[in-house]
Amino acid sequence: MATRKAGSRLETEIERCRSESQWERIPELVKQLSAKLIANDDMAELLLGESKLEQYLKEQPLRQGASPRGPRPQLTEVRKHLTATLDRGNLKSEFLQESNLVMAKLNYVEGDYREALNTYTRVGLDDLPLMAVPPYRLRMIAEAYATKGLCLEKLPISSSTSNLHVDREQDVITCYEKAGDIALLYLQEIERVILTNIQNRSPKPGPAPHDQELGFFLETGLQRAHVLYFKNGIDVHEDQQNLTRGVGRFRELLRAVETRTTQNLRMTIARQLAEILLRGMCEQSYWNPLEDPPCQSPLDDPLRKGANTKTYTLSRKARVYSGENIFCPQENTEEALLLLLISESMANRDAVLSRIPEHRSDRLISLQSASVVYDLLTIALGRRGQYEMLSECLERAMKFAFEEFHLWYQFALSLMAAGKSARAVKVLRECIRLKPDDATIPLLAAKLCMGSLHWLEEAEKFAKTVVDAGEKTSEFKAKGYLALGLAYSLQATDASLRGMQEVLQRKALLAFQRAHSLSPTDHQAAFYLALQLAISRQIPEALGYVRQALQLQGDDVNSLHLLALLLSAQKHYHDALNIIDMALSEYPENFIDSGRGSSLLDRTIADRRQLNTITLPDFSDPETVSDSSSSSSLSRTESPLHLFVSSHLHSHPKPDTFVWPPAAQSFSDPGPRQEHSLCNSPDVYFHGFPSLFSVSSVHATSVAASRVEQALSEVASSLQSSAPKQGPLHPWMTLAQIWLHAAEVYIGIGKPAEATACTQEAANLFPMSHNVLYMRGQVAELRGNLEEALRWYEEALSISPTHVKSMQRLALILHQLGRYSLAEKILRDAVQVNSTAHEVWNGLGEVLQAQGNDAAATECFLTALELEASSPAVPFTIIPRVL
Repeated sequence: MATRKAGSRLETEIERCRSESQWERIPELVKQLSAKLIANDDMAELLLGESKLEQYLKEQPLRQGASPRGPRPQLTEVRKHLTATLDRGNLKSEFLQESNLVMAKLNYVEGDYREALNTYTRVGLDDLPLMAVPPYRLRMIAEAYATKGLCLEKLPISSSTSNLHVDREQDVITCYEKAGDIALLYLQEIERVILTNIQNRSPKPGPAPHDQELGFFLETGLQRAHVLYFKNGIDVHEDQQNLTRGVGRFRELLRAVETRTTQNLRMTIARQLAEILLRGMCEQSYWNPLEDPPCQSPLDDPLRKGANTKTYTLSRKARVYSGENIFCPQENTEEALLLLLISESMANRDAVLSRIPEHRSDRLISLQSASVVYDLLTIALGRRGQYEMLSECLERAMKFAFEEFHLWYQFALSLMAAGKSARAVKVLRECIRLKPDDATIPLLAAKLCMGSLHWLEEAEKFAKTVVDAGEKTSEFKAKGYLALGLAYSLQATDASLRGMQEVLQRKALLAFQRAHSLSPTDHQAAFYLALQLAISRQIPEALGYVRQALQLQGDDVNSLHLLALLLSAQKHYHDALNIIDMALSEYPENFIDSGRGSSLLDRTIADRRQLNTITLPDFSDPETVSDSSSSSSLSRTESPLHLFVSSHLHSHPKPDTFVWPPAAQSFSDPGPRQEHSLCNSPDVYFHGFPSLFSVSSVHATSVAASRVEQALSEVASSLQSSAPKQGPLHPWMTLAQIWLHAAEVYIGIGKPAEATACTQEAANLFPMSHNVLYMRGQVAELRGNLEEALRWYEEALSISPTHVKSMQRLALILHQLGRYSLAEKILRDAVQVNSTAHEVWNGLGEVLQAQGNDAAATECFLTALELEASSPAVPFTIIPRVL
């Protein structure tokens, strides 16, 4: 009786060790089994043969794609043990089946694939039961199906008939699918058994639970089926149903209840399925994960018929997640994003952070796996414009991104797209340190600094980094000089002292000339050189270079814009308007998308010289803007725009040499700062588009004013209980600017009621904008209410103290009210802000004349006349200066 109990306990321990793959303990347990029980020699032979084979595979693991051939000397004893067991045949039928399964596995390892298949045929692999069997037997059956699939793959087909080829492929995939299903069942069952043993263990400490390993055969069974599905589905003229089945197979594996052993595999499968969903499945071919795949999927070849469901059933299946409150994706991007977020969570959890040399290989593997997940997340979130979420995900990756340029650069780009420019510049600094020979990174940082941040000194430093890099970045040196010129040009616009403005403008011109000489085919270099010449009021030279820019890029909107302004500076208003009208009729998308065409049209028609000859468009219908200027659609090769530009520009020859004018005769033109390019001021860049509404100064005070204005507008809007503006801010700013332009035109033609209505529409969007307040003052002036106008101008200046137009109009009213000293003080401040505004010089002359200072007034009038002779309809600085 005692012997039977001892034998029962020993057999239970052997079964546990076989289930948990603790093969090193089997020989000792076999010795105990032989000593205590009689007639167990055959069982001992089976256990010893199996344990030695598994130990060999553990020491010399098989690799996917390897084809072992010939007997192995180390496996001679394994074959002796198994042959003795099978020859005597004294074991029970189930143990004889196990012996045959181990023998077939040995035949595969030694390269005898046909004998392995014959063994599986004799044992009746498809008839082996899955119910009421110990976990180790589930593992043996799963490995047997995987081995059978490997053997079928490696054996050639005797006939070249296509049907036989397709049948063989289906048999192989079926073997792998069965192996994967039973492997999941085995892993769930063994984890349940281990947890039960831990719970039932006495308080006395016992051995730690053994970490389960998949091994070559189980891993092949779990991963090989979907690999073959997608491989066959991608091949030309192959069955496209494999794609549908492959996606279904992925989902089956992911829906199975997770175990500790399958966590890494689960992350890999989730990532692979997400990639398939993003790259190979459209919304029309998507189906719900909880539903069966469609009988005829859009992914399938319509000429081939077949089911997209399994062709086999198992008597026992792995447990799957189920319940009423389980989230189920409804479209492919949603499912892909869910899978990637799960993979990202697992990658962060399992990341190897240790920097010691022993962990280098594991660290590189975990980093590579995480990098693939983050690349796919970039694709998925980028499609939806969710850059804020993407930057948060990449920020979590920084804990293991030490010295990893790719992740740092991805993080910087995501911050840029999310509008976090200041932080993006800091991250780009780290990217420059990691990859100092890449000139595109400092150029990108310079672009950010010159754009939304307006960090011009920082932009200058980044540009000099490219210029001074030497021959390593010679192909980017022209771009470096271009960035340097833009930084100098913007600094000149900001400078309050005329001497500093001239110095910076000289530096900008030299940088643009250098960029143009290094890259004469770059239209941007020619354009910005022309723009800088225009700002310094060298109109003929600027026309020559803008001609080059248009010859290189005939449809560049900024070049057309500059051409129109140059023509207006030469008082050729009819030609300028023709260019504007034809540009808007031929490129209406520039009006809709970027709004620069709107700036061209609206700012020019606001010029008082043309107010009596225009018809105000209906701003509520965007189609009338283009329809009013052109009645027919013309091809771009024969359009009047190209004909007009080419014929007009060739009448202005390019100057052979450039001579800077004497300081006494040159007038820098930073332009009225309230009308600078929106790309040059902070907080006006939204999703890559310059705002049309913000026309605030680029001075530091106006930078603050811009932010105060936005905050006050939000507060005022909330106090008025107005509906919040949905979506990006740029369209609302564009709409408000259009209303203000319309109000300006109505004021010009003497219609105060319509101007008031347009101003109120803009005020509903941005009630505390200094532009709105200035326009209210204009309307009050038109009505003859000077006190009210005075109050509106003062409120506009309280928000933006450097708004030159408000200063000019306020001084004019003070002049009319007889308050000459205060009017003179305000006009002199305005001249300090913008020394090229001829209206301000003229107003200052009138105030000085009223005070009896005729000599000073004469100087002001002469300055105003000289400036007006080369003054465009709107300042040249309205054109964006961005890299």
